[in-house]
Amino acid sequence: MTPTTIEPTVPIALIRALEERAFNAWPARQTVFHRGWVFRLSGGYTKRANSVNALQPGAPFDGVREAAAALYARHGLPAVFRISPLAPAEADQELAEAGYQHFEPSLVLHRPLALGAAGKPDGSTLIGTSPTGAWLEGFAAANNVPLHHRALHNSMLDHIAHPAAFALQHNVQGQPVGFGLAVLERGAVGLYDLAVAPEHRGGGRGRALVQALLHWAAEAGATSAYLQVRAHNAPALGLYESMGFKTAYGYHYRVPG
Repeated sequence: MTPTTIEPTVPIALIRALEERAFNAWPARQTVFHRGWVFRLSGGYTKRANSVNALQPGAPFDGVREAAAALYARHGLPAVFRISPLAPAEADQELAEAGYQHFEPSLVLHRPLALGAAGKPDGSTLIGTSPTGAWLEGFAAANNVPLHHRALHNSMLDHIAHPAAFALQHNVQGQPVGFGLAVLERGAVGLYDLAVAPEHRGGGRGRALVQALLHWAAEAGATSAYLQVRAHNAPALGLYESMGFKTAYGYHYRVPG
């Protein structure tokens, strides 16, 4: 066990359900299933859409590293592994011994959700069921999406199969400055792509984004919410915990040295 390991606080069945929802909410351009693992490829845009993930709890790892390295090399990509509690301990150990570096420890947070408990949004956030041009361009700028990846990012959004909501905030000059995405599946809403333009952070916009998306989800019948956040992002963790989110489990990446 590494010092950064986060012990799960929820049953393994819930972890698997949240992992499945997250894969569906952020669809990879190509998906290959391999003995209880899934290889996700999307032209190199974001690690979560370009990584190897365990699908079955304790899926055997023998031969997976070699198969992944060969497949990703065929597509001109490094073989990045995302290690969740579904992966067996020997997977992380083998990758470490092979020189793969421990990278970007993250947390999955969750909370129950009910319409009365979601709270009403303050009116500063507009919700749409598809991304507008202003949302796409503003998010790309606020989140530093490289120009050569923007078309791929937009295509991935277009391929979300489940109900989705896109949150947009404007400043007093009418410029888009806050962005968020929610995807609803099987009664649980996942929050993604939460971003506020750097010069507008710290003024409550992040809280208003989350509140508006949770309210949308509760009205649509969601009974729980989840999100992913980097473990060292103290401001975001403080915000989410103040809004009732608690840690469900952690994960990290292993990247070629």
